Amino acid sequence: MKIAVLVLDRVFDTGLATLLDTLALANAIAASEGIVGARFDVSLVGVRRKVVTGQGMRVPVGRIEACPQPDVALLPALNNKTTDAVCESLGRRDVADAGAQLKAWSALGAVLGAACNATFVLAENKLLDGQGATTTWWHAPRFRERYPQVALDASRMLVQSGSFVTVGAALAHLDLALWCVRRVSPTLATLTARYLVMDPRPSQAAFAISDHLAHKDPLVERFEAWVRAHLARGFSLPDAARASGASERTLARRINAVLGKSPLSYFQDIRVERAVHLLQTSHASVDQIAVQVGYADGVTLRTLIRRRIGRGVRELRAGN
Repeated sequence: MKIAVLVLDRVFDTGLATLLDTLALANAIAASEGIVGARFDVSLVGVRRKVVTGQGMRVPVGRIEACPQPDVALLPALNNKTTDAVCESLGRRDVADAGAQLKAWSALGAVLGAACNATFVLAENKLLDGQGATTTWWHAPRFRERYPQVALDASRMLVQSGSFVTVGAALAHLDLALWCVRRVSPTLATLTARYLVMDPRPSQAAFAISDHLAHKDPLVERFEAWVRAHLARGFSLPDAARASGASERTLARRINAVLGKSPLSYFQDIRVERAVHLLQTSHASVDQIAVQVGYADGVTLRTLIRRRIGRGVRELRAGN
């Protein structure tokens, strides 16, 4: 597989290193285990001759003109911590040039992959219009606002849609690299993950801080406060809207705009968040915790936790 890693100035050091190290490790394991046909030819290229990482290190990039048409082109994250900084970086000339190059590769049949805030670059160039995608969970509200034509699911760690693959969060560069390996050999991907002591992470939901997103909007923040006070009583949209000071339609519209889900779905998220906290910090039984968060029995709670965060009660209670 021919892979082009397109490196922008002020790239996120850990993300770039993770992509390169994981693919190099996969090549070494494939050679030692005799896995035929599993080879990753990685080209490190830039839209400028000089590229410096976010930590100030020089990256030896090749010229794009000399890069063969890749099977997969990967875009690591920029070293931007805030959503405002991410959006500001989209106006840089080198970022615009990178978008044009990604479009050219895509038109010739390359699969495009982006990690963390680099998904904004794909979306800014309309490459993700009509596609599913993910991004870092705390960037999700602005992403939805800026790119309404993209079906964002920020709860997922990796989304493949058409000829695009996006991953959320900074350390999800590892998930992106393993996705490339898995396309060539699922066996090699499993071995590489085991060497890296890396468990599958299908969801970001276990890591997202719900009230961090809610506090970005006063109406959503009031709704979040009502939710936390009524977990055991059950959900009522009319009551929630009344307590939040908005109509049911306005509340639902704002919840969807900020969080990308319905009021009921967010209510269930908070139930799961509270249940997970209790599972990890108390010795209460699953049935007892279920009652505290508004469910009649532990079976329903177990199912919801597994569906929402991809982990079971036993995993969550390990070490408790």
